[in-house]
Amino acid sequence: MSDQSADLLDPYEKLINLEIIGKRVSVPEKNRLLRCFQYLSINTISYGDFCWNGDCTNCQIWYHLKGQDEQNDRPALSCRLECEEGMVITRLSRFIELEGITK
Repeated sequence: MSDQSADLLDPYEKLINLEIIGKRVSVPEKNRLLRCFQYLSINTISYGDFCWNGDCTNCQIWYHLKGQDEQNDRPALSCRLECEEGMVITRLSRFIELEGITK
């Protein structure tokens, strides 16, 4: 994590585990998913084409929760959805580029 991304995050005490397109990652608890993406890939998300308030829908993802499968996938806007332990993200908008995951 860079010092830059630490200033952007809501306060957290620990990292939680998620899966993004088959890759396990650890991100700060109690944060919106788009902020967690920023934690993972500060430059691509910070300078991406996002409104951060849900109007543009460029941050859309498809996900399900631990214990479910892809048949339970639901769409969500990552700028509005808080990350959750065990969350499985199966699809990302074409606007979301994450270093080490999608590029």
